[in-house]
Amino acid sequence: MTTQTFDARAAMEEYRAAFESGSEDFFTRYPDSELYAPVRYLMGLGGKRLRPVLVMAACEACGGSKDEALPAALAVELFHNFTLMHDDIMDEAPLRRGHATVHEKWGDNLAILSGDALHVMACEALLDAPEGALPSLLRMYHRTALEVCEGQEQDMAFETRDEVALEEYMEMIRLKTSVLLAAALFMGGASAGADTVTREALYAFGLHVGLAFQLQDDYLDAFGNPENFGKQVGGDILSDKKTFLLIRALEKAGEADLESLRAELGAKRKGKVERVLDIYRRLGVDTELRKAMADEVALAEEALIRMKASRPDALDGSEAALALLQGIAEMVTARLN
Repeated sequence: MTTQTFDARAAMEEYRAAFESGSEDFFTRYPDSELYAPVRYLMGLGGKRLRPVLVMAACEACGGSKDEALPAALAVELFHNFTLMHDDIMDEAPLRRGHATVHEKWGDNLAILSGDALHVMACEALLDAPEGALPSLLRMYHRTALEVCEGQEQDMAFETRDEVALEEYMEMIRLKTSVLLAAALFMGGASAGADTVTREALYAFGLHVGLAFQLQDDYLDAFGNPENFGKQVGGDILSDKKTFLLIRALEKAGEADLESLRAELGAKRKGKVERVLDIYRRLGVDTELRKAMADEVALAEEALIRMKASRPDALDGSEAALALLQGIAEMVTARLN
């Protein structure tokens, strides 16, 4: 399963354009009132639209159409932005994608209300899905929405804990990040009427790709090129965020390295990022993280290979869609180079 990353990116842009057009039509249902202004503002900030793109690609790969996929694509992206709006309030974040956050522009109260409206709008969008697919789509949507909330709660709890096991961290990022990507692929397949085996394989693919992307963010925050990464490198280190790298370093460190690492936690001394990175390299946790990413990519690809072995005609609905699904996991390693 080797498709050039360039092909995947070209396919993504095609689906992204289709989603933006459908999104504009959907928003004409709602008035130009104060409640919906923050919604339109946040959605207008753009982004990669990876989740709705994957809904559409999975649907077409399973023989469906972009129109059939659009309700689920809207639901997934609207829900994602709902979580961003509320996360920014909880984090007291001033910026989102380089612009003022909703709560900074409109205040916490309206941001909370507009976030709630986003969630309801996501459910309303989903009601336009193909009738036969709707029960499966609703079950997956609501299950995923609760799991994302569980992941956010775990992430918040980790901030006040001295120790977090790597297994706990992996479960947290599975819930907070990966399940929504997995649901996007499942819902795309369901929108096209794909069978249970195909939908479950798409879900497994998305789950492992989501884990790989989150681990990639951990790596790039520490070791990435700031010009390519798009945000401050070392931000997780400066905020003492419990990432794969920090957790494994604390687990592996001998007495001297452990003392040095603990001395940096909570400190704001100049050179902190460089000193912590030196410890990470000395302990080899950077190499471990790259291997963990590669393992998740391999598991994602294996899920589709196994499914194709039992369903040879599955995912033959669109070459462009298949190119995207086959190439998306490769983007993880591509961003590291």
